[in-house]
Amino acid sequence: MPDETTLLADECAAEARAWLVTVADIASGAAPESAIPLLLLTTSQVQLVGARLGAIADVVLEERFERDPGPDTEMDPLRAGLVQLLEGVDDYADVVDPVTSTETASGSLSNDLAVVAAALAHGLAHHDAGRPTEALWWWQYSYLADWGDRAAMAVRVLQTLLAHIRLDADADVVGEAEFDALHS
Repeated sequence: MPDETTLLADECAAEARAWLVTVADIASGAAPESAIPLLLLTTSQVQLVGARLGAIADVVLEERFERDPGPDTEMDPLRAGLVQLLEGVDDYADVVDPVTSTETASGSLSNDLAVVAAALAHGLAHHDAGRPTEALWWWQYSYLADWGDRAAMAVRVLQTLLAHIRLDADADVVGEAEFDALHS
């Protein structure tokens, strides 16, 4: 019978894999009219995985170092698909650290989602190699260090975009934009 670590790693792996497949499908441009709401939904769901990892005690590697999981998954095709899909709404203003500073910087949804994808894929490489503790350690560490912040910002921007789309768009302008986007 698998222990708690293996069970949690398996659950996180399933969620990470589902998120990666969904985002790759969205980035392919197969259904651009539903991209924003689907990205919002799937990224909100993967945040639950990270929050769960952030809520547990620190995962500690037995050997105190991370084994090399092999070559990193290439994220440029995913990023490029997202850049194309999100053209015109990809860039946004970001607060560097809302706790310690009011400094702002520019952000990019496509980059944020690619950062999350790379972190999840890296952990999956450990998981698929039969190292559930290393997978959990990586997902937890990278959630706290990077992908959690990027996923949270992506959700914030996606929710804001969805609100603008639904609440303050002129129907004629939206119809023309949808037509242009679908027939370009």
